[in-house]
Amino acid sequence: MKYPEQPEKFADSEVELHEEIERLNILAGAPELYPELVALNTVPSVVGLLGHENIDIAIDVVGLLKDLTDEDVLDDNDEPARILVDALIENNALELLVQNIGRLSEADPDETAAIFNTLGTIENMIEVMPAVAELVCERTKLLRWLLGRIKVREFDGNKQYASEILAILLQSSSANQKRLGQMNGVDGVLQAVAMYKSRDPKSSDEEEMLENLFDCLCCLLLPIENKERFIKSEGVELMIIIMKQKKSAYGSAIRALDFAMTKYPPTCERFVDVLGLKTAFAAFMGKIPVSKKNKKESYQEELEERIISLIASLFAGITRGSRRERLLSKFVENECEKIDRLMELYVRYSNKVKVETKRLNNLELDDLEMDDEERYNRKLDAGLYTVQLLAVIVGHLWSSEHQHMRARIELLLRQHKLTKDDVKDVLQEYHDNIGDVDGPEEKERSQVRIQAFITALSD
Repeated sequence: MKYPEQPEKFADSEVELHEEIERLNILAGAPELYPELVALNTVPSVVGLLGHENIDIAIDVVGLLKDLTDEDVLDDNDEPARILVDALIENNALELLVQNIGRLSEADPDETAAIFNTLGTIENMIEVMPAVAELVCERTKLLRWLLGRIKVREFDGNKQYASEILAILLQSSSANQKRLGQMNGVDGVLQAVAMYKSRDPKSSDEEEMLENLFDCLCCLLLPIENKERFIKSEGVELMIIIMKQKKSAYGSAIRALDFAMTKYPPTCERFVDVLGLKTAFAAFMGKIPVSKKNKKESYQEELEERIISLIASLFAGITRGSRRERLLSKFVENECEKIDRLMELYVRYSNKVKVETKRLNNLELDDLEMDDEERYNRKLDAGLYTVQLLAVIVGHLWSSEHQHMRARIELLLRQHKLTKDDVKDVLQEYHDNIGDVDGPEEKERSQVRIQAFITALSD
């Protein structure tokens, strides 16, 4: 401590320091001066104060850094912003900001605000330099702190912001997804989500936080090893409970299950084993909970697309045995009502794509140039991907060689003046446009599977 024998001098020096930090705040209105600020070697001095023994000084510095990196201030000042953020990183601002969080108490309003501002500063730095998202997780214990913060039962602004920052960090980096998975993060996020398995959020802010948590969960479910952790933490069962309770997280639970099942058969198998088919097919049949949010057409459409994707994932993951039989039998029960629904969706989404195709043709007649890739992407946006998934499900049903199902599919196609050739054309276009994001071997496997459906539909 400075001046240990003269406390009044210590107090004076603290006040002066506080005033100096306040004066630096003026710079937030002049980002063009940031390069000069860095050149004058001011950044190390300012950042060093984050470790000041007087927590009020550290709080002042956090507020200053938040203002200096504010998105509105840095707008149209890319170069000065980058110079400042570079200097902050070089002088260990990330480490010191996160260390400082550890000594802040949320029992104190000023310290609570400082936590919020710390998260804001980190978000601002990521905005300027996306690589910060991975850097801050490599160099600090921020991920662990955020994980602990979202598990606190009471809702407040800092919990909401913690969920938002965690989602940003996970969306930005597969390394962060794996890192959090190794910290038991899948189980931690599931615990945070489980608080809403039988109740709805009480405000729009709390609702936004819940959506952030599901964004975190879906990002976590991209690496294969985290899908396994999801099963071990009984994530499949939790998502089914949320769907059965018909609360506001209903659609998010479907989305999480779809992520967990994609290219991972064990999740599909667990889903069937814990009797999830009944719940999934209730959603497929359109029996979804009604609320203000659900009444919006766009929300219902998104839900429809999610459940179609989930059913397609189930078929891809369960290829043989009694589980496959249970899945197929769903399409026979109640006089093939699931096939009726399948073909109703197929026709509806196909018509949407036809309207878009016609619109694109007219644009080309007006001399608007469009390459094949752009044209295909616009059709995907208009619903082609969902049509492709529905055609894939038809392919699975047809390939089962179940005569009753085949007869029903043909009858419904005829009723809509369609033939199997229409389905084959959709599958062929899908086959020809499968990319190699997952590597050439996976591309070939997918194409072989789709070709088998095309061949079967030629019978």
